[in-house]
Order: sequence, then structure tokens, then C-alpha cells
Amino acid sequence: MSSSLSLALDLGTTTLCGRLLDGEGRVMAEQTLFNPQIAFGSDVIRRLEVAHDGGGEALARALLDGIGQVIDLLLQQTGASRQDIVHAAAAGNSAISLLLQQQPVESLLFPPHRPAQKTGVCLPLADLPVPLYLFPLVSGYVGGDLVAVLYNHPNPAPGTFFIDVGTNGEMALYTGTQWWVSSVAAGPAFEGGNIASGMPAGPGAICRVGLEDDRLVLHTCDGGRPQGLCGSGLVELIAVARHGGLIDAHGTIVDADEVETNLMRYLVTVEGQAALQLYRDAQHRVLVTQEDIRHFQLAKAAVHAGAECLLARAQMTVDALDAVVMTGALGFSLTADCLRTVGLLPAAMIDNVVFEQGGVLNGLARYLCLPQHEDNVEALAGCLRPYPLSGTPHFERAFVAAMDFPNSPNAGSKKC
Repeated sequence: MSSSLSLALDLGTTTLCGRLLDGEGRVMAEQTLFNPQIAFGSDVIRRLEVAHDGGGEALARALLDGIGQVIDLLLQQTGASRQDIVHAAAAGNSAISLLLQQQPVESLLFPPHRPAQKTGVCLPLADLPVPLYLFPLVSGYVGGDLVAVLYNHPNPAPGTFFIDVGTNGEMALYTGTQWWVSSVAAGPAFEGGNIASGMPAGPGAICRVGLEDDRLVLHTCDGGRPQGLCGSGLVELIAVARHGGLIDAHGTIVDADEVETNLMRYLVTVEGQAALQLYRDAQHRVLVTQEDIRHFQLAKAAVHAGAECLLARAQMTVDALDAVVMTGALGFSLTADCLRTVGLLPAAMIDNVVFEQGGVLNGLARYLCLPQHEDNVEALAGCLRPYPLSGTPHFERAFVAAMDFPNSPNAGSKKC
């Protein structure tokens, strides 16, 4: 084990992800867990309200406790100690970044909705022998996490579209002469949050779902028994449920007598609410409820509408796109058919999608493995032009139009 390790932390609204790198930049360990701040609210607005009402110290302590847990898990996985960590960097959205620093939140919570300080900072943390460099922010709704994703792509081709799928769906478009960036409030569904059987990607999490004849085929991250469902598993489950006729175009779980195959056995009622039961044993029951599907529809409609509006603002057509780089909470590659079935993006974008696992962590790793030039990170953040979407008529119309699922999925598809 190398005695010179670097620590990268992706501070998400719903999940915290950490990675340890050796001196050559090789990944030695990676861990994910739920952000303990969820106890104060699943969205950043509620947490900012709590901080404004005097709960800022408790929120910061919860986040620091979560960071400490991630570090402990990483060190246990490698057998290293804290003293082996010689560099550390982190990135998060604007709200999480301010809450970590216990900075005033009024400038985010109320107009002008801009952070009072956007530059990166070096934070001393009790859990670390070295300062933690926190990536700079762009605006009140575009944070250091998107900066980190883009930092890992220093020379993108004109027409490259980046989407960091998470509780905040952050996106960027490079036209060749200008960066446009924006963010949508997707909610925690993509990260397994606020979902009946949701969990982060990890042991026991269903990450893939296939359809073979009249049977759902479940694959977990570790090959073990299912304990819950992560973001990619939720997307694939909804896609195969559409193919199998278990969910209609409006997202409603159908009645059992409308299903002409043995797939009807997955339809159950729990506390008066329709649900899909994916798995059950003596210890675990994995369900996707009607409410879960609604949460997913809200999330996917926000991302779909945001992508459509950002393209329009940059006056760029889908045909002019070189690539659509998708990263974030989903964690695993999804096929074009799966993305098309659930309508996660405008249809014409889907064939250009490439997946990058751990985009934020990859950008932090690039920073940690290069000579420590914070100026390069700051310069990148400074050239990103934010475009606010929330409340704009175009976004509201596009959001409503994207709520339903596309009609007529290919019946009987074996997998996404």
C-alpha cells in the first residue's frame, strides 16, 4: 500500500462518494453512502431553510460525520491510515458547499440566489492531516461538482453536451466559443433517495433489470441477494415495466386484469397503493410504488426539459451535437433503448450518449494527480456562463410535456 494517497470526495445532496488514489492516480478504494443531511430534508432548499433558522452548525456536523464515515470505509478497504493522505479535494453543489463551510445561506435562499463567495477554498478538517480543497462555484444553482466534471475534459469538441444526473441535474454545453451551464431540481430519485426500496449503488443494490419472457431478471451490484434498488436499477425497471405493459404512458401502474401475461404476478397493493414487487424473501421485500414512479417522472421530466432549453438558449440544434456525456448518480451505462423508453432526454440526443462513471470523482482525481494548480480550476469556473431555467415559460412547457413516457415501447423487449 502506498504511503502517499489522495482523497477525492463528491459531496452530493443525496449521496456522498469517496475515492482513494495512489501516487500514480490508480483507484485504490471507492465508497458511497447516503448524505446524513437527509435527516434535515431531502432537498437543498429545505436544508438552507433549516440553516437560516439556526441549524447551520447541525447541518455542517452531519455532513462532516458523513465525510468521516466515507473516509473510514475507504481506509478500512485499503488498510491505510489518515496520515497516508497527502492531498484532498472535494466538490459539491452551491448549497452543500456553503453548508459545509457554515457560511451564511441567505444569498442562496433569497434573491439574488447567488453565493456570496464563489472561489475555491482550502478547508482544515479534523478528520484529515491536510487541507481539503473545495472546488469553486459558478452560481447559486451550478456548483463545483459540474466544474469537476468539466475539468476532466480539458479539450472538448464543439457541440459536446455534459449532463451530471443527480438530485440537481447539472448540465453544460460547449459551442466551440462559449460554455453554457444550467441546473434543474430533479429530486433524489436518480440516487435511490425518497424511493420505497431505494439505496445507493453498492452491495445488494439492484442495478440492472431485464425482461425474459414473463420474468423480471434482477442483477445486483455485487451479484448477491437484492436488498434495494439504486438509480440505474430504477430506470431499467421502469423501462422493462413499460415494455411488459405494467405501466402505462402516464406512469400509472395498471390493474392486474389488464395484463395478459404472467407478469401480472409482480403487481401488488401495499397500504392501498399500487406497487411492483420485484423480490421478496424472509428478510427483504423490494418494492417500487406508484409514488416512486411519480418521483421518477418528475426527475426525468426536469432533465429532459433542461436539456431542451439549454440547447435552445445556445441556439444549437441536436444535429450539431458531437457527443452527450452522461455521468452522475446512475453509475452504470444505460442503453439507448432504455433511455428512449423512459424519455430521459430528447429523442434525437439519445444516440449520441456516452456514459462516464464517476465524472465528479474523475475530475477531482485529475486535479489531484496534476501539479496543484488551483488557478486552472478557477479559470474554468470563470468561463462558464450560467443560464437560469427555473420558472421560465419555455422550461415549464417542456417540463409538463416530458412528464409522460413515450408511447408504444417495443412490446416484449428482452432487456433495456
